[in-house]
Amino acid sequence: MGNAKKIFEGLLVLQYRSGNKKAFSLLVKRYNSKMCNHAYWFTYDIDIAKDIVQDSWGLIIKKLPNLKKPDSFGSWAMQIVTRKSIDYLNKNQRDREKLKEYYKEPKTDNDLDHKESDLAKVYTAIKGLPQDQQVVLRLFYLEEYSLKEISEILNKSAGTVKSRLYHAREKLKTILKNRNHE
Repeated sequence: MGNAKKIFEGLLVLQYRSGNKKAFSLLVKRYNSKMCNHAYWFTYDIDIAKDIVQDSWGLIIKKLPNLKKPDSFGSWAMQIVTRKSIDYLNKNQRDREKLKEYYKEPKTDNDLDHKESDLAKVYTAIKGLPQDQQVVLRLFYLEEYSLKEISEILNKSAGTVKSRLYHAREKLKTILKNRNHE
């Protein structure tokens, strides 16, 4: 995320702390959709994702006055959504297994001989990775967070994040290489 955006969000946090309620609504406007997409990626259920984000906003309001680095609002807020999403998944293990099977591969009505598109192959390969590697790939490539921001979001060391990203890439290469030789 750009430095100017972080500074602007830091100012919004400080304005909210000094009583400007509109500053908080601007933060919600900037992040709510992104947070819903992030929670949905974990749950595959838009209603559950919205509930997770709603719970996250409640916690954000409660803890915002004590946020030590106001310019880290974005990664801090995503960290809360990530934790709440993972908590939800851990509480609903059986449902998660059903969803994994359902969403394992894109469903098509075409013949079995129909070749998967390259994007579908990558999607399927990513779904075959461990969850911690999927999360790092998503945050790095789709959400475009830096390794440092991802380490803050996941509450893991930068070295751990870097290692997960490396292993995820290597595993993806192997999976895709093997699929191309089938």
